[in-house]
Amino acid sequence: MTQSSPRHRSRALIVEDEPLCALDLEAHMHELGFDSCHLVANGQEAFVQAMSNQPDIVLMDVNLEGSREGIEVAKKLRETCESPIVFVTGYTDPDTVKRIRKEVPGAPLLPKPVWGDRLADAVKAVMTFRMW
Repeated sequence: MTQSSPRHRSRALIVEDEPLCALDLEAHMHELGFDSCHLVANGQEAFVQAMSNQPDIVLMDVNLEGSREGIEVAKKLRETCESPIVFVTGYTDPDTVKRIRKEVPGAPLLPKPVWGDRLADAVKAVMTFRMW
């Protein structure tokens, strides 16, 4: 009798402090085949969730609860958990984009509001790159 291995449940960690935006991203990720999405609103919660439930991808807002800690959190999550990061943010000014490129090289940056096809392309890109 052949025993099949359990199917891997794709997990997304959504770090977003605006509840409606977080729920919208969650719905998009479910459409993309992610079975489990964890929603958190700040960096500390992101680390706790990532350490207890290794995400396959992280969707990260830059501005979390009044500060721009999202870039630092993304950098640490990438280093600690080796999670691919996709930034989803309303902050696309040149200084912020430059800082993202420096601190988290290669991470796609999607401006809000996020359109499903652009999110799908970014998720596919970072997940394909991760599979190497």
